[in-house]
Amino acid sequence: MWASDDLTLGLTRKVRQYRANVIKYHRPKAPQLLNVRAQTRSVSGMKHLLISFALIAGLALPSTGAAADCYADYKAKQDNPLRLHYGVMQLQGACKRGPAKSEVSARLARGGWTLLNVLSVFGPEGLNQRRANAGSFYLRF
Repeated sequence: MWASDDLTLGLTRKVRQYRANVIKYHRPKAPQLLNVRAQTRSVSGMKHLLISFALIAGLALPSTGAAADCYADYKAKQDNPLRLHYGVMQLQGACKRGPAKSEVSARLARGGWTLLNVLSVFGPEGLNQRRANAGSFYLRF
């Protein structure tokens, strides 16, 4: 079939050799409709990737609901005359000891008290056991 076509086109034997190699490697592709499973796998993988990123982003963002359930217990003093007290305060900021120390100190200073130390930062599960010890300074500031 090709030999007769080549003769009519005036192609030499060398050119026919190269032409045969080119035709040999140009195979028709399979219709894409039959290869649906490979595309589904790539879309499925993409869904898993997006869901993973959404979960990570959701966990990384601080939640405002958790900050409302955060408390710190502290010791404070007042000079002239010297008065000491133990209290429990609800925190508005981060539920960590470092940021809690600055928040507690600022709120106590408005009432004329000096923060000695923040003993602990805890959630609502520790409120009842500290209520009796805090007395009138339970959630006062």
